[in-house]
Amino acid sequence: MKSLLLLSFSSLLLLPATAQENEDSLDNARLAKMVSLTEVIIRSDLNIARFINQVKKDTSFYKAFRNLRVLGFTSWNDIRIRDKKGHIKAALMSKTRQLRSGGCRRMETISENSSGDFYDAKGRFNYYTAELYAGLFFTEGTVCGETNIVKGTDLNPRSKSGLAKHKEQLKMLFFNPGKRIPGIPFIGDKIDIFDPDRAELYDFQIDFGDYEGESCYIFSIKARENLGGKKDKIVIDNMVTWFSTRTMEVLARNYDMSYNAGVYDFDVHMEVAMTRSGNLVVPKLLRYIGNWDVAFKKRERGVFTATLFDFENNE
Repeated sequence: MKSLLLLSFSSLLLLPATAQENEDSLDNARLAKMVSLTEVIIRSDLNIARFINQVKKDTSFYKAFRNLRVLGFTSWNDIRIRDKKGHIKAALMSKTRQLRSGGCRRMETISENSSGDFYDAKGRFNYYTAELYAGLFFTEGTVCGETNIVKGTDLNPRSKSGLAKHKEQLKMLFFNPGKRIPGIPFIGDKIDIFDPDRAELYDFQIDFGDYEGESCYIFSIKARENLGGKKDKIVIDNMVTWFSTRTMEVLARNYDMSYNAGVYDFDVHMEVAMTRSGNLVVPKLLRYIGNWDVAFKKRERGVFTATLFDFENNE
């Protein structure tokens, strides 16, 4: 979720390359040689190093979720917490509508049915899975002055502490899979799959495909088999992303992440499908299956599905 610096071609030619730019260019060229290409991609003469650079700097995935802050929409919400036998011990099923007007947004609950200990005695969420979901799709009270601009809104957990820091790290893991996350013990740098040395642990492939009638590049990343003692260097097991060939916006993404650090472990699967509302890309479906455990906390096995529709721009 890094902001893109937009420069004209003519001005770019006049600027001297910095040492960092040269290093990034060399890294991209090295990565490009590691990518497997289907025959149709080879025939297309796609500039692979440039493609890798665009993927590394992508902000469209993050922006799609920020677009929800400036639109009205309806959401079916299905959140379930399971016990170790797979039985549901807490759940929430609801239908909500976000209303946006006058530069502000608020949410109204159309229907809701909760069970188990989904809420505590004060009506707060009892589970981090629910808090993660709420942070993405629920609005508490009336929120004003938001935009969908991503430039200058880089996620940075270093500036936060406690629960706020953990939430920021979760956002980075969610919105920037594949980029280093500071402050997470044992795994922060292992998520940086585009580091040339770490990239050697993965198989990369680019293919052409179709997503709901729109031509796409399908970029696949999968941890190599038989890694032996290097298995503990893997956090992202696999990730598949559909990029629009016209705009390079992310139209869909599926990914699996897992790790066992002793003091904590997690195994997470996510699927995100996008749609267009006017000229904005927005998520229409998000599926999450997560099993994680942190020291001094109870293991949490959460499943949720968000289905978003009836997008509306009243401004």
